[in-house]
Amino acid sequence: MAGTLYVVATPLGNLEDISARALRVLREVHVVAAEDTRHSRKLLAHFDIHTPLISYYDQIERERAPVLIERLKAGESIALISDAGTPGIADPGYRLVRAAVEAGVRVMPIPGPSAVAAVLSVAGLPTDRFAFEGFVPPRRPARQKFFARLAGETRTMVAYEAARRLPDCLADLCASLGSERAIVVARELSKLFEEIIRGSAGEVLRRLNVSGVQGEVTLVIAGAATPAPAAPLEDLETAIHRLQAEGLHTREIAEQLAMKYGLHRREVYERIVKREG
Repeated sequence: MAGTLYVVATPLGNLEDISARALRVLREVHVVAAEDTRHSRKLLAHFDIHTPLISYYDQIERERAPVLIERLKAGESIALISDAGTPGIADPGYRLVRAAVEAGVRVMPIPGPSAVAAVLSVAGLPTDRFAFEGFVPPRRPARQKFFARLAGETRTMVAYEAARRLPDCLADLCASLGSERAIVVARELSKLFEEIIRGSAGEVLRRLNVSGVQGEVTLVIAGAATPAPAAPLEDLETAIHRLQAEGLHTREIAEQLAMKYGLHRREVYERIVKREG
């Protein structure tokens, strides 16, 4: 019989958050596939667990997944863990889970900590509907496009950001979503210096002190009060004509105007083509 792939959530910081079930699974499996074996070795050592570790991170996921699937098919059980929180949530794991499902291998979640759920539970923003947006792009042009595309989103949004980039990130957020947009910034979750800052984007940016802070920040953004209004046809036509006169290609025009007016790029592209025809 094939083994079982366990997707095991591990603490965000405070080791007391690990579950008794997670500890039992980590002791009983044949091998633990870890995002960073150096980090995970400390976790296992703390709980006197001596299960062998194997690396499983983004850069080797494609080549490592088939190897682990063969071990699972041969009858071994494997625990998948990330550096913190739940594997597969903006962390390595989905390729292995998908391959296991396709191979008929049993996949079991071992629930536990998740930065997304932890911050949403204390954000004080609506959580009946929310959107997880993954990591904020590190470079400014991509980051500006990222926030521009979220301008009309009415659900509460969650994203991850590096602490050292947080001031630049919030400055671009203010420019795209407005300095009055309500946000929550959570740092060092469950650790000794945990900090949760709530307020308008502009206010949080003014209060922010990131000196000496490393690691990952969880950012929660209130949704727009109403969907972004569609661009009046005449405004869009004028903008298309202006950009064509500047020599921009159709694809470039479609991308710029879709971002500016909150439209789908294909919709703008087809309007330009129809106009030219």
